[in-house]
Amino acid sequence: MKLVVVGATGYVGTEVIRLALRNKAITSVIALSRKPVNVPSHLGADADTSKLQTVDLQDWEKPYPDAVKGKLKGADACIWMLAVTPTKSKDRDFGEVTKVCLDYTKNGLENLAALASTDKPFRFIYTSGVAVERDQTKPLDVLSDYRLMRGRVENFIIDFAKLHEPNVEVAITRPGGIEGPGHPKTEQGSILFSKFGATPWIHVSELAAAMIELCVSGITKETLWSKDMQEIASKVLKMEDYVPGERF
Repeated sequence: MKLVVVGATGYVGTEVIRLALRNKAITSVIALSRKPVNVPSHLGADADTSKLQTVDLQDWEKPYPDAVKGKLKGADACIWMLAVTPTKSKDRDFGEVTKVCLDYTKNGLENLAALASTDKPFRFIYTSGVAVERDQTKPLDVLSDYRLMRGRVENFIIDFAKLHEPNVEVAITRPGGIEGPGHPKTEQGSILFSKFGATPWIHVSELAAAMIELCVSGITKETLWSKDMQEIASKVLKMEDYVPGERF
């Protein structure tokens, strides 16, 4: 399987790369990024670092250059994690936030789907958030513009898949808090995320493993919450697969 990873330098992205290099079902890991993506630490003896290749992309709004297309051609799946987080969005121009979250994703999905392998459906896994709202008429009291904008991203992805079925399959993950080494659970986060579901936290290794498994084995559910991803991860993730560090 040829897997494209977007947002590979982030906290979750680094763990996706680490587990993908350990996964024998994945033969190629293409990190689409503006800067080189380093091999993560704590890979384990079974990891194959030769599978990882960084493909440089500087302009995320235009059609991808031919050189980039050549390296992405024949991809089987993509895990897309590129976005501006809710916290960081408060300090940035909202037009720029929208460009990164919405425009880059739309352009990326259109380009990748056109370049995908033709012998089976292209699988696109999009990392969203627990508080995102798809209903554009719903009044929201906190981070309204941001949550509705991320909802428009989800709506586009879902509509794109319907328009291109059965050639494109999508899954949208909606984690709450993401815990792991250096990212402990917090009481404030638990209170906030619990308003949106029964499982407010997920370990970064569980989230990464679940998204990889969706790429490898197929998508059976369009929207997945933390409890859904924990269930998927429990079937494929062994104790030795977790990123080393304290588990909370």
